[in-house]
Amino acid sequence: MKRIITYLEDFWFLFFPHVCESCGAALNKNEPPICFKCLYDLPRTDYCKDPDNPIANLFAGRIKLENAFALFHFYKGSRFRKLLHSLKYKSKPEIGVILGKELGAAMRSSGNFKDIDFVIPVPLHPNRQKQRGYNQSEMIAKGISVVTDIQMLTEVLVRNVETVTQTKMSREERWKNVSGKFVIHNDNLIINKHVLLVDDVVTTGSTLEACGEVLLKVKGLKLSIGVLAEA
Repeated sequence: MKRIITYLEDFWFLFFPHVCESCGAALNKNEPPICFKCLYDLPRTDYCKDPDNPIANLFAGRIKLENAFALFHFYKGSRFRKLLHSLKYKSKPEIGVILGKELGAAMRSSGNFKDIDFVIPVPLHPNRQKQRGYNQSEMIAKGISVVTDIQMLTEVLVRNVETVTQTKMSREERWKNVSGKFVIHNDNLIINKHVLLVDDVVTTGSTLEACGEVLLKVKGLKLSIGVLAEA
């Protein structure tokens, strides 16, 4: 039976080959959905090596952070933008895990994130997550966790009010849209801990700031931020 299934899979792959989600090149049967060349060519930053970087400066005076960084630049029309679109809107959660592993590897090699206790993804409202089928930030956090062996927590930070998309909002409108929309459950798990808050893209930082404000109310908590890309 197993041999028959393998035969059918090979037959299907022959006529419907997998292609790279970034460049469209044909992939080998067991290759991940992003080819190695595209992974290598993605527009990376060196922010994780430099505590005084644009992402850390974005949050200066807003919330107290230990570290903050983005792994990639987000350019309009770039292949990376195409990857994020597939991750969020084309039911490709595995892209988040792959890119999360890249983020985790960068953290590990930098040596600046050795004392992180937990990875916490920015949550989606349950209705939005049901529609999408998964939380893209959770997929990124999962990849980080695989590479770094840092435990991911998904039941501590919760979005208790559903919000509308922020794509065309100003910074003030974004803040009003997300402020007060997050709550903490089981705060005893993160008392006196250092957590890494994870999201896909940072634009104005309003969502991460709203999450960070709630997390920092927990006794003794230290907060860092890691995102895939800066817009």
